[in-house]
Amino acid sequence: MEPGPILLTTRASSPPSESPNSKSPNAEPTLLRGLGLLDSVLLLVSGIIGSSIFLTAKDIAGPLPQPVLFLLVWVLGALISLCACFAFAELGSMFPDSGGQYIYLREAYGDLIAFLYGWMLFSVANGGSIAALAVASAAYVGQVLPVVSQDHVVVAFAGVVITRAHLFGLFLIAVLTYVNVVGLRWGALLQNISTWTKFTAMSAFVVLGFAIGKGHWSNFRARGVGLTMGLGPAQLISALGVGMIAVFWAYDGWVYITWVAGEVKEPRRNVPRAMVLGVLAVAVIYIAMNLTYIYALPLKEIAVHETIAHAAAAALFSPGAAMWLSLMIAISCFSAAATCTLSGARVYLAMAQDGVFFKRMAVIHPKWRTPAFSLIGQGVWAAALTLSGRYDQLYTYVIYGMVLSYTLTVIGMFLLRWRRPEIPRPYRCTGYPWLPAIYVLIGTAWTLNTIITRPTQAFWGTAIVLIGVPGYLYWKWSGRKVS
Repeated sequence: MEPGPILLTTRASSPPSESPNSKSPNAEPTLLRGLGLLDSVLLLVSGIIGSSIFLTAKDIAGPLPQPVLFLLVWVLGALISLCACFAFAELGSMFPDSGGQYIYLREAYGDLIAFLYGWMLFSVANGGSIAALAVASAAYVGQVLPVVSQDHVVVAFAGVVITRAHLFGLFLIAVLTYVNVVGLRWGALLQNISTWTKFTAMSAFVVLGFAIGKGHWSNFRARGVGLTMGLGPAQLISALGVGMIAVFWAYDGWVYITWVAGEVKEPRRNVPRAMVLGVLAVAVIYIAMNLTYIYALPLKEIAVHETIAHAAAAALFSPGAAMWLSLMIAISCFSAAATCTLSGARVYLAMAQDGVFFKRMAVIHPKWRTPAFSLIGQGVWAAALTLSGRYDQLYTYVIYGMVLSYTLTVIGMFLLRWRRPEIPRPYRCTGYPWLPAIYVLIGTAWTLNTIITRPTQAFWGTAIVLIGVPGYLYWKWSGRKVS
């Protein structure tokens, strides 16, 4: 039987017995299960596809200047992501409540590890993503409307530069926060409209690119010393690994749907379905976009362009095409920011309900049935990061921590199979134990490689996470004092 929505006094691992949307006159307000399967798939796809698909081709074409290998890493990225998704889908069917990965880590490892994950999301990962996407959206709008251009400096103080693009980014954050505060349906509607607009624009780019674009099929031919580029097996694997760094970044975001599981209709069925369908849909979109890039330009040229989408549009159509392409990227960034805003606040809600975060964030608005204070707190912090101008730098510090958290969560699925076999699992991990084990090996290797090759970023990323420990101890102490 499907459990009800989260109650303010109920930990997510102990589902309440009432029906999903029931609400007695004296009961505390609850979240509403208002997201269907299509909403869930769109949320996941929108959260994954931000700006990376328009920027990362250069980082892949450099180490892999052969069309087959260039496209292969995008396929491998989808397959590796699915290995993790299958494990997350089983956990989602076990704990179909808002908070998602935070709850999975809590059930597998306890409160501290779960809190540090949630702290990393709030302080940098999700807050920084909202800030970066909002400013990026504003910057691309500025390519069309110079009034919001990032070339216009408003304030410069102590090394911090605030441009009109930053101010417009603040406006976008305020709009996204407000819309999500006043109702789940409004937040989902805004996300869905922006996502469908993004799909339409990307589809037009691909279809028109091949139909009337001035590309060349010869760009798909392997050049030089053959498919393996004259490299030995170890060197080839290393080159693929370098290319996968950018691909992992591009596919990141499939976890968002778990954060809002408490508002998904029939979550034990729809959360797993949304994860698998969403990643497959993203893979199709990514491969189609990269096929268009190759049709437009040979890989040696792709490897020198930071903004490959602009270069491809200019080659296929005309330099003037960059204007509408800027709008497409702006919409894509805005859509991804909408998903981050909607979903991230549900993690902080779950943390506050567990007594390890700001108490006010545990409150669900009685009229709008949304985590209003969690959304507002998230918006205020994202705005602060926007004004700081350090959101991009901070995010690079915790990238390895995000992959590590995914790896720990997949390991947690193995632990819970052993420790909690009695919990119903309507969906059981596809390919168990081999597929999730493959992800654990790859995720562990990737994390260790990051620590070895980028020790400074790994150090500061770890420091950011550990800064949350005093806060955890304070909230735990406060909770015991009250009780």
